[in-house]
Amino acid sequence: MFDVEKKFYVLRAVSGKESKVKEYLETEIKKNNRLKSCISRVIVPTEKLLRSYGSGKKYKKERVFFPGYVVVEAILNSEVIRFIKNTNFVAGFLGHGNPVPLLPFEVDRILGKMDKIQSRSEEFSINYVIGEAVKIIFGPFTGFRGEIDEIYSDKKRLKVMVKIFGRKSPIELGYLQVEKE
Repeated sequence: MFDVEKKFYVLRAVSGKESKVKEYLETEIKKNNRLKSCISRVIVPTEKLLRSYGSGKKYKKERVFFPGYVVVEAILNSEVIRFIKNTNFVAGFLGHGNPVPLLPFEVDRILGKMDKIQSRSEEFSINYVIGEAVKIIFGPFTGFRGEIDEIYSDKKRLKVMVKIFGRKSPIELGYLQVEKE
């Protein structure tokens, strides 16, 4: 059997349902060996954002980079095209009539952008120093003040010594649960 190279194609999906499309395609691919050999990846380019509520509490949010689009790496045949076009929330392939594969530089740009965003979100850190005073802004100890005792940069967590009932007690908190005083 000859080896055909897989190419990247863009699906038009209902905006806001990209992750549902990805989830459905991946579960169907796991169930069907013929699809598994034809479709290798389903990608929804996203980025993680750090947001804060008006009260100062922070949270992470994931934002779709190209709303309404899902990228699929596949070898297209009539069965795969029919399967993808009949998937809920998929309007079809990007292209005039026939699916048009992405050019290599477009794939590099999309995947490179995702890698850059991923590494940027992994690099997200606030420079804390042992002995520094912090205020807890999220969780059951909101409003308490303490001093940083240990820093676990690999887990993005801190051990903070907080005075509770007149005694110093260690509490492990995430970087986003505290702010510098």
